[in-house]
Amino acid sequence: MLAALTGLGLSTAAGLNAYIPLLVVGLLAALTDHVRLPQEFAWLSDGRVLGIIGVLLLAEVVLDKVPVVDSVNDTIQTVIRPASGGVVFSATEAAARLDGSDWMTRNPWAGWLLGIGIALAVHLMKTAARPAVNAATAGVGAPVVSTVEDAGALGMSLVAIFLPILVVAGVAVAALFAWWAVRRVRRRRAGRRAGRAPARGRDHVPRGNRPDAG
Repeated sequence: MLAALTGLGLSTAAGLNAYIPLLVVGLLAALTDHVRLPQEFAWLSDGRVLGIIGVLLLAEVVLDKVPVVDSVNDTIQTVIRPASGGVVFSATEAAARLDGSDWMTRNPWAGWLLGIGIALAVHLMKTAARPAVNAATAGVGAPVVSTVEDAGALGMSLVAIFLPILVVAGVAVAALFAWWAVRRVRRRRAGRRAGRAPARGRDHVPRGNRPDAG
């Protein structure tokens, strides 16, 4: 059960930021005993791979905070984030120990599918919400929301590894925050539309009622 929660937490984090859970898992595997990678994923703890992931993370952190550019980046990440979810789910042996049997071990594709599916679902929610946030805040909200997402990805990755029992609570909080943010953005946009409508009504005077209409 805890292994499944670890996979769930890491894949959720990958849906927000592809590189943070990869870097966390790789560093902990290389420097500590908290993460033990299967042989086929040993490359994830290699120093050169971690360096490349670090550079990609830096680029992601910058690009995701620039309005319009963030949406282009999200389009590109539609492939990368789900792939990252599949890697971190399988690399931490969550798939192998998910149901207490060896079925997942003999069918590694199942772990990949679970990780990819979870990360893709989170990514699609993030991708759908960002344009609405940018439009409602004139782009000012992009760096704020992006920073919250990065912090959430880091926090979820650490919780998934060290306190997996709290992953469900973390996912629930993230879902509630996303729901609240979307509702607030929609209300703000509706309020702006309602505020503009009377103004147009006052400015519009039918031609037949104008002083020079005769």
